[in-house]
Amino acid sequence: MELVSDPTCGEVDLSASAEELSRLASAVASGDGLLSSTLPPGGNVLAGVEVRDTSGPGVLLHLDSERHVLVISGDPAGRAVLARNLRAMAAAENGGHLHIDYFPGHFYLAEGSLPLVVNSPHGGMPSR
Repeated sequence: MELVSDPTCGEVDLSASAEELSRLASAVASGDGLLSSTLPPGGNVLAGVEVRDTSGPGVLLHLDSERHVLVISGDPAGRAVLARNLRAMAAAENGGHLHIDYFPGHFYLAEGSLPLVVNSPHGGMPSR
């Protein structure tokens, strides 16, 4: 799993194998987990993802800048939606990417969530 933070726009770019995305989805669904990046942290590369169960409302995606970790925290209902989206990207066989961006009234992301791009394990743009 590779996590790169873009300090200009605040976006995190996530690239992972189908197995790694599935493990992340399971951690998100359960509300507990710490997954490491395959690249050494430094510069804009993050060390990994930490998942926490909180009361919400919704899911908050933020950076722990001291530890260089993407933190995903939130209530079970919001985490379940995010987990389904991650599993769908892991299973997608035609490539593509998923933008997870907060906007006012978002049904599962909490205000203040940073944007996340999840890349398909099969490439950036859909092949069909």
